[in-house]
This record gives sequence, C-alpha cells and structure tokens, in this order.
Amino acid sequence: MEDKQTEPEFWSDQESATRILRKAQTLKQWIVPLGEAGDQIEELELLAEMAQEEHDPETEAEVKEGVSALEKHLEKLDFQFLLSGEDDSRGAVVEIHPGAGGTESQDWAQMLLRMYTRYFERSDFKFKTLDLQSGDEAGIKSAVLEVDAAFAYGYLKSESGVHRLVRISPFDSQSRRHTSFASVFVYPLVDDDVEVEIDMNEVRVDTYRAQGAGGQHVNKTDSAVRLTHEPSGIVVQCQSERSQLRNRESAMTMLRAKLYMKIMEEKQAERDVIEAEKMENAWGSQIRSYVLQPYTKVKDHRTNHETGNSTAVLDGDLEGFTDAYLRWMGARSR
Repeated sequence: MEDKQTEPEFWSDQESATRILRKAQTLKQWIVPLGEAGDQIEELELLAEMAQEEHDPETEAEVKEGVSALEKHLEKLDFQFLLSGEDDSRGAVVEIHPGAGGTESQDWAQMLLRMYTRYFERSDFKFKTLDLQSGDEAGIKSAVLEVDAAFAYGYLKSESGVHRLVRISPFDSQSRRHTSFASVFVYPLVDDDVEVEIDMNEVRVDTYRAQGAGGQHVNKTDSAVRLTHEPSGIVVQCQSERSQLRNRESAMTMLRAKLYMKIMEEKQAERDVIEAEKMENAWGSQIRSYVLQPYTKVKDHRTNHETGNSTAVLDGDLEGFTDAYLRWMGARSR
C-alpha cells in the first residue's frame, strides 16, 4: 500500500497532515521499542545456538551480556506501558503558586521552578515560560511553563498537588525553622487534534502593561494579555513576549489546556482515582515534603518513596519520584 504521506492530497490540508504526523510519532514511541526487542531476541537465539554447538565460551559470554541488556530494555519498555493514559503522550502546562506566608512561600515557589527547569533540561524536554510574576522581595508569585515534549504530561502529572518545605529560613534574623507551602498544577498540552470549543464571545480579553522584576516595565505598550472564560471562571494571563499577539496565542494555549482538563475531570468525576487526586491536591494535604533542617529528606506521601539527598532532588533529580508514582498508579488501577 502506497505511503499516504507521498500522496499530494495528504499535504493539501496542512492542519490534518500535522495531526496525522503527530499521531504517527506517538505510535512510534511504542512500536519501535517492541520491534527492537524482537530483533534482539532473534539475534540472541542464534548466538545461543552457535555457542552450544561450538562450545564457545566467548560467544556464551556475549549471550549473557546480551540477555542482561535485553532485560534492561524490557524493564524500560514495561515502565513505558505505564504511560498509557489518554493524555500521557501529550506535552504539559505546569503552574506554580506559593501558599500563604509571603516571602517564605514565594521563595519556595521559585525553588520549585528551578527544580522543574533542571528536570526538563535533564530529560531533554523543550520548554518555555508563558508567564512569570516576581515576588515583592524575593521568589515568585506565580509561574506558568509550557513543556512541548512527548510524554511530558505522563511524567509530570505526578507533580500536581501541594509541596511542603521545612528549613531554617534565610529571611529570619533569628534563624528559626519555617514551614512553607506551594502548589503545582499540571495540565495536558492540548493540540488542534482535540476539540475544545471556546466561544470567544464568552471570553473577556484584558490587556495591560507587562512588568518585570522590581516593577520595571518589560516594554511601554499594553502587550500583556489576560483572558477570563466567564462560564467557567478560568483566568489565564501571559506577559512573556513583547508582542501582544504572541501573548494572546500563549494565553489561548493555557486556556485550552485548563478547559480540556476541566472537561476530563467532569467526565471522570465518578472514578475513585480522580476523587483521590482531588483530595491530594487540597491545601493541608501535601503530596510531598522536602526537609532541609534538622536533617535532609524528601518524601512522597502517596507512594512513600523517599531519599535523603534533598540537594539532588532540588537540582532536578525527580526520576525516582515520577517512576514510583507511575508504578503506584498502575497498581491502583489493576
């Protein structure tokens, strides 16, 4: 059968062609590793037969090494099948907000922002800042990031919830221990292949002058954009670009993601897993604690996964926590 991509009609509708190619790329994430595993098994079977027939120790050692590599490959593949949720293969929108506590919690929110950007860099995730509001004295009031990478939502959904920090405050002249909170919300990055109807007559568009750290103006025009979806009450804003048009496009991306998440939550409201997640995201029921004094420990309260190397975690080493969460969710869904 002729490859559809070579037919002139395929490219006549650019949007449709882009959606198909994106779906094909997602399918490759599953098909290619399976094919590679099958090829490795065939090669090892042949080598094992040769080793047995010729009584060759070197070939036997090669087979053992190959089996060990195959086991690791299959373990990784088994883990990838945990990312089989409807939206797991999508990119993600990540929001960070400090809790009550002023400078303390705003500084903690900035630490989380740094942690996630380091994690994205370690994972080769392409990302950009859609909105960043600096704190009055230190830290941030809010941050919104777009992560455009395959399976980013599948990995990052483990981060939705309240994060708790215990440390000796650098802002306390008496060096007392403080507890700070910040919330993280993760939404799937919705592409054009998903229908999210937005009636622009129901969206209030406000423009204002973008501001940077210390109240300095990013520019002297009303380039920042705030969108309010009146039926749902969802509000998004973007000021990262100098162009009002670019900021409006980014804000629409955020609005689509939030509306899509709202639709999915409403559809699945009766499921116990979703109800449990809502409880975990409530203030006062943190999902993870980061203790820096008097000892160091980071513990996830859902999976009980923990480590004493808090420095590595805050430098973006989150793989242990994301892996534990996916296995925990997989066990719950069986």
